[in-house]
Amino acid sequence: MDAVRVKELIRSLGRLNFKGMYDQDFLLTWEKSDAEIQATFHVAEILRGLRELGFSCRVFDSGLAVSIFRDNSTRTRFSFVSAANLLGLTPQDLDEGKSQIAHGETVRETANMVSFMAEVIGIRDDMFIGKGNAYMREVSKAVREGFQEGVLPTRPTLVNLQCDIDHPTQAMADMLHLINHFGGVENLRGKKIAMTWAYSPSYGKPLSVPQGVIGLMTRFGMDVALAHPKGYEMMPEVMDVAAKNAKASGGTFSASNSMQEAFADADIVYPKSWASFSAMEQRTDLYAKNDWDGIKALEKKLLAENAKHKKWECDEKLMATTKNGQGLYLHCLPADITGVSCEQGEVAASVFDRYRVPLYQQASYKPYTIAAMMLLAKKRNPAQTLEKLLEEGKERVK
Repeated sequence: MDAVRVKELIRSLGRLNFKGMYDQDFLLTWEKSDAEIQATFHVAEILRGLRELGFSCRVFDSGLAVSIFRDNSTRTRFSFVSAANLLGLTPQDLDEGKSQIAHGETVRETANMVSFMAEVIGIRDDMFIGKGNAYMREVSKAVREGFQEGVLPTRPTLVNLQCDIDHPTQAMADMLHLINHFGGVENLRGKKIAMTWAYSPSYGKPLSVPQGVIGLMTRFGMDVALAHPKGYEMMPEVMDVAAKNAKASGGTFSASNSMQEAFADADIVYPKSWASFSAMEQRTDLYAKNDWDGIKALEKKLLAENAKHKKWECDEKLMATTKNGQGLYLHCLPADITGVSCEQGEVAASVFDRYRVPLYQQASYKPYTIAAMMLLAKKRNPAQTLEKLLEEGKERVK
């Protein structure tokens, strides 16, 4: 990307109405307006362009970006650190096992104690239905009160790094990948994307990735086809969001129990395993009761149910039914690759290997997406801030 294109994006950003993002959190994509979503894409692209030009993007000269990961992570963890570093913040991970949380420290107390010099808090809490997003909002309320009471000099903004409902940094990065792949957001209208379940030899994978996809991509006039075996349904409220988005954008949203139907003539496919909403509810209740025997029994039951659907695999035969046999394969990674990472899984090794580079490119947009969420929440005039970076052209330390 050259300086002319970066300048064009900054001018376009200045014409959008996204004032509501300042000093606010980014928790669910459907809580953001179309202009705010578009502004996030613009800022992510501008930051990527500035870095490609070799310019510094440091808009902070001090401050922490605190992360709280309650589930394992590779891409999102390093994307958060990369985003913080890009903007000049120092990342600091809160290891709850090394904190005083086990000794009864409350959420309010923890949130304030880690935030004296924090600008951003990123949280991943995706394991239990009804818990993750609620925890994020509890932290948000605590730091807002801390700021209002004069305890904190600034209120850290929260970024959802994946919860039980949505995975906004993933879905936004996926969409940015599609925008670039198809040459502009306007070119996505009418494109068909198949968000389908796929077999995995493990159980309990969060609903938030597929829910994030249908909750976001229905906003762009796309034809979003959801497919899963019976019993693997999603949260009803997210299904409602997707249906309303599709109607408003002029696209379509459909749900079926046929992977073949979803893949037929699709421009984009996103086959990924997830656990059903009802199963995740049961799992949450059992953990709350410390019912370890019940958890083991549920796991055995769900693995047996998964095994009934081993044919739900993204293979060459299915890929041949996509648009001109050239549908774009997406995955949030890591994928369960048949014959590589498992005996049988979500995707055939030949399909995955053919799309490996595009998959890595898909993942590469996440640091810029997270950085954009941070900047839009912390800078009152982002367009002016970014224009100054471009004009100064300060060389990035290499």
